[in-house]
Amino acid sequence: TPGVGRLHCHDNFSEKFSFYRHHVNLKSWWVGDIPVSGALLTDWSEDTMRELHLAIPAEITQDKLNQVAEAVYQRMDQLYQGKMYFPGYFPNELRSIFRDQVHLIQNAIIESRIDCQRHCGIFQYETISCNNCTDSHVICFGYNCESSAQWETAVLGLLSYILISPSFTCLEPQHLANLTLENASECLTQH
Repeated sequence: TPGVGRLHCHDNFSEKFSFYRHHVNLKSWWVGDIPVSGALLTDWSEDTMRELHLAIPAEITQDKLNQVAEAVYQRMDQLYQGKMYFPGYFPNELRSIFRDQVHLIQNAIIESRIDCQRHCGIFQYETISCNNCTDSHVICFGYNCESSAQWETAVLGLLSYILISPSFTCLEPQHLANLTLENASECLTQH
């Protein structure tokens, strides 16, 4: 799959966007719309990653990726069902679909993180890395503990996890003196 992005990790992306690129010249009465629209479609993946602006890793669950892909493909297919469009209309519609797709992806990533934090203690869920389309996972610490016993188990689980995970530079010895539960949880979200 070309470039990096998010939607391009979906199984049908190459086939769908190949079709969209090859049929762009049939969609506008104005010849100037064709190169503009073609560039939008060609750069879709790279532009998606550039526009995400997330402070957390770009990881999406397969279910949410499927939801975003189906929403985008439905709008694109609908746009391509029309005959010919007046000058400027087609590239503007592509931009609108692109912007909506970016928002859907941002929301999907953030919603998954929020859902993860509704658990008690360390929680992990399977994802797809948007940078390289590989299977991945996200680990978070959930604050939704209902008893002191659950809290104790959750904190002990967090500390055990930190001790067996050598890659946490934010939890190196010099940082442990002032360690709070919030700092440890924040550290998890960065890895």
